[in-house]
Amino acid sequence: MQRARSVMRNGNLIIHLDEPLNQDHLETVAGSTDQFYIDFEVADTRKARVQQRRLFFALLHDIEVWSFTPKDYLKDIFYTQYEIYTAGKEISLSDDTKSSVSDANTLLDLVIDFMFEWRVPFKKGYELLPRDQQYFLYECCRHRVCTICSEYADIHHIDVVGRTNRNKVDHTKRHVMALCRKHHEEIEHIGPVQFSRKYHVPVEGIKLKLEDLNKLGIRGNYTDEKNTEHDRR
Repeated sequence: MQRARSVMRNGNLIIHLDEPLNQDHLETVAGSTDQFYIDFEVADTRKARVQQRRLFFALLHDIEVWSFTPKDYLKDIFYTQYEIYTAGKEISLSDDTKSSVSDANTLLDLVIDFMFEWRVPFKKGYELLPRDQQYFLYECCRHRVCTICSEYADIHHIDVVGRTNRNKVDHTKRHVMALCRKHHEEIEHIGPVQFSRKYHVPVEGIKLKLEDLNKLGIRGNYTDEKNTEHDRR
């Protein structure tokens, strides 16, 4: 992870790197230094929030109950994982922390990723989870975990498919969210507006990439897949 500063000038985003790019590493990863793609994140530099600390320790409690591993030991593990992920940057959620909201979110993402990957039951920390974040909605879909109650979920289409054969639908262009059978029936019964008010979740859903839909076993008529197949010929 390389840090940088950016400025907007005449409608262009100009990025100033804190350190020069490693050309050898770039050629190894991207295959070329002539043209490559980057991901960037707009950092929230405000001091890490008390709510983030509460969520972190609530999630650690869930892992502790599931794994019989002491919470302090889990804290050290995830703090170390954060340092590795950020190439040596330290993290703290204490009252006098110098860590930012973005730093704390990165730490929380590492914990949430672990819990989804290992199917750790969300219990104490579930009510505190930021269910308005796209990343959380995506992880619920990817792991088939209900956005509302954490039970096994189906993929609910926000955009009504109707009686169309779902195998003939391009699901990459549809908005979806993960809901168990109970909450799937409820949203269809009371409607998305009332459902959103009741559970405080966004019901516009998210769009999934083709690779995610394939992993979830959701068949459809995918334009990208057709183009890929055509290119192979």
